[in-house]
Amino acid sequence: MASRQHKGLGSSSSWVAAAADTASWCLALSLVALLLVCSLGPGGAGERQGAGAVGVVRGAALSARPCEEIYVVAEGETLHSISDRCGDPYILEQNPHVHDPDDVFPGLVIKITPSKPSRRAAQEAGREGHATVDRPAAWWHLSRSDLRLGAPEQYTCCPQKRYNFRFVRHARDAPLVSHYNYVVVGGGTAGCPLAATLSEHSRVLLLERGGLPYGNRNVSSEYHFADALADTSPRFPAQRFVSEDGVVNARARVLGGGSCLNAGFYTRASNGYWQCALREGLLQAGVTPDNGYTLEHVPGTKISGTIFDSTGRRHTAADFLRRAHPRRLTVFLHATVSRILFRHGSAKPVAYGVVFTDTAGVRHHVYLRSGAKSEVILTAGTLGSPQLLMLSGIGPRGQLEKHGILPVMDQPVVGQGVADNPMNSVFVPSPVPVALSLVQIVGVTRFGTFIEGVSGSQFGIPLHGRGAARRGRSFGMFSPMTGQLGTVPPMERTPEAMRQAAEAMRRLDRRAFRGGFILEKILGPLSTGHIELRSTDPDANPAVTFNYFRDPRDVERCVRGIQTIERVVRSRAFARFTYANGSAMEAAVLSRGAGLAAASLPVKLQPRRASDTRPLQQYCRETVMTVWHYHGGCHVGAVVDQDYRVLGVRGLRVIDSSTFKYSPGTNPQATVMMLGRFKRRGG
Repeated sequence: MASRQHKGLGSSSSWVAAAADTASWCLALSLVALLLVCSLGPGGAGERQGAGAVGVVRGAALSARPCEEIYVVAEGETLHSISDRCGDPYILEQNPHVHDPDDVFPGLVIKITPSKPSRRAAQEAGREGHATVDRPAAWWHLSRSDLRLGAPEQYTCCPQKRYNFRFVRHARDAPLVSHYNYVVVGGGTAGCPLAATLSEHSRVLLLERGGLPYGNRNVSSEYHFADALADTSPRFPAQRFVSEDGVVNARARVLGGGSCLNAGFYTRASNGYWQCALREGLLQAGVTPDNGYTLEHVPGTKISGTIFDSTGRRHTAADFLRRAHPRRLTVFLHATVSRILFRHGSAKPVAYGVVFTDTAGVRHHVYLRSGAKSEVILTAGTLGSPQLLMLSGIGPRGQLEKHGILPVMDQPVVGQGVADNPMNSVFVPSPVPVALSLVQIVGVTRFGTFIEGVSGSQFGIPLHGRGAARRGRSFGMFSPMTGQLGTVPPMERTPEAMRQAAEAMRRLDRRAFRGGFILEKILGPLSTGHIELRSTDPDANPAVTFNYFRDPRDVERCVRGIQTIERVVRSRAFARFTYANGSAMEAAVLSRGAGLAAASLPVKLQPRRASDTRPLQQYCRETVMTVWHYHGGCHVGAVVDQDYRVLGVRGLRVIDSSTFKYSPGTNPQATVMMLGRFKRRGG
């Protein structure tokens, strides 16, 4: 028995030893596998592509470097990578000793203004954003005061993860049938604040045909805003259209609407800068008095507010959704409304719902809940609201029947009275670099013209991108890529003319882009046109005619505005930013243009060259462009009543810029935002 026991113990010892040996091998293999997995983490892809271990370590070290204000460029870094990592799109503007984004080297000292928080701070901010949405709060905490000098820091525009809009979904996820108290069609400058306001006490559905504005630098960054207008991709936020007058224009298709695409207003100008010179030049040209900073629309020269914060981040109307009730509001993106549903009552047709399609072409029906206050509200903008009324059977009978639409109500004035404020601009080349600035200063003349300006060294050239895109030439919002080409008459602004103008820009040296634009916008205007359907496709642009300068009073206002710009350019205040004479200016600009002639430039260097014999009236007509402030088509008193109810039907309103007879102020966006904010508080 004893011997058997010893034998058994010996066998057990051998088994334990074998098990221990096996465990050691397994542990070793696990460690090797773990090391391999780690090596395939951040930087691992670069190693698989041929970079050695040193490259992986260097990449990790660069990504771990702190973004300090005084920054020393390391081996392998570029301004583009530093800008991406530290969240500062203005590196080139803050470092005049760097003349080219690609002209950097290890050891170069630059100044940056980092805006990206640490990972821990970002996580805490995300939790704060989540709590803000879940906590019902009074809407008026985010109102006009938040738009005066740029929204406060707690409203900084950032990706959706920060705001955690759990009520925002893709239209593909929408039920085939749903019921709400209010259906708001168009998540634009008026639609977002309106939907948030209504959600305080009712169930609201907001339908937007575009996507989110967050996470897109062309939308969120002041430096890249012109690139948004230049991108004509099928689903990009700016949908280009050309009026029957030949002027290229754009409409928004993004949550936040036109507030995601415009130039906004900037903060106070500083002494010595281009905007300050423009302010003094306007005063010296007789656009008085000096009104300082004000949001009021009064004659004289003033400094206005902004929707950009101190870091150059845009705050859009979509930010108002932070104050929406998260359980009462639903937002569907990429939802295209094709028609409003009507039932015929005893007296008037009654709107009772809408039909929309998602990106897969699936149709969804939304019905209003029973109740006297349930309504469909159109906030689809100057083009979208009249277009949708006509697609739904409310409009001129002849036009409806032409497209096979059964008339619900013959309303001849739908789509009539549409207007676009004419804009003419002049590029003023500068012998010295100027900083980037959007509209800060406005001269409100007493004869019906607004004078504004934008400036920037290498204005609108992206810091980000690759290869030729980084080295592109651009005049920002006045580039032919955005459709702005004032050097040829409107009907000659063909795609080929745009291409040739862009090619002319590429042949210019970067320094030829130093300077700024002074522009004039006509009050009103008095000239109006109309909108007509091209087809029954709700995504297609309707035919739009603005009839620029048909009324001679608009022409006279333009002439006086051009004369004012000439006085500003010749003023003492602007002397630092202008050449001594026209010949010196053209010589300085065109000497770098590889044999270009002044006539081939895509911008006007001055209101009239010495050899230009055209009367200013003709000059105004041939150089007209858009300032994107078009309006009308559903006028108060003609299509809607004083409470914006559509005349002749029940349960339907229009609340947006299509109700305006004149564009309010120098920029209508604050009025449109507050129209959505306040209109439905009192019913």
